[in-house]
Amino acid sequence: MLTYFLKRLLLMVPTLLGVLTVTFIVIQFVPGGPVEQVLAEARASQKGGEGSAYKASRDIDKKQVEELKKLYGFDKPAHVRYLEMLGNFAQFDLGRSFMQNKDVWSLIKEKLPVSISLGLWTFLISYLVSIPMGVTKAVRDGSTFDTVTTMLVLIGFAIPGFVLGVLLIVLFARS
Repeated sequence: MLTYFLKRLLLMVPTLLGVLTVTFIVIQFVPGGPVEQVLAEARASQKGGEGSAYKASRDIDKKQVEELKKLYGFDKPAHVRYLEMLGNFAQFDLGRSFMQNKDVWSLIKEKLPVSISLGLWTFLISYLVSIPMGVTKAVRDGSTFDTVTTMLVLIGFAIPGFVLGVLLIVLFARS
């Protein structure tokens, strides 16, 4: 059992590296990175009249674009950025949030109590519902209750979580 556990634990390393690599590659090739977002915000703030989008793109010079690329590290080759990212992650340095300009660890600490609370409530409610329902379904195998609850569970699994959440809020949170 200890060998199995250690093998599974060691498999986490290549899995994590694979996920980090795929994520890094996708981020490199998908448009809309931090530099493009800052440029889009600058263009939007410079819009004054009709046809000004073209004017705004001319007003942002190449020096500013290069400064933005340097600020976000896009002036370095991809393999250097990748190795720097791995080094930072190994030191538990997650960097700064692009959207909120805060340290990522401080954002995690800020949101962790709410996430833990939601996780514990979800765990508690799901087991308080599923254990009695599972026992009842086992006792009444093949009954109408068994069929209806099976269909409800399958529908619940088929609907994405956020859609089901909004549906439940609409149904049960009427004021």
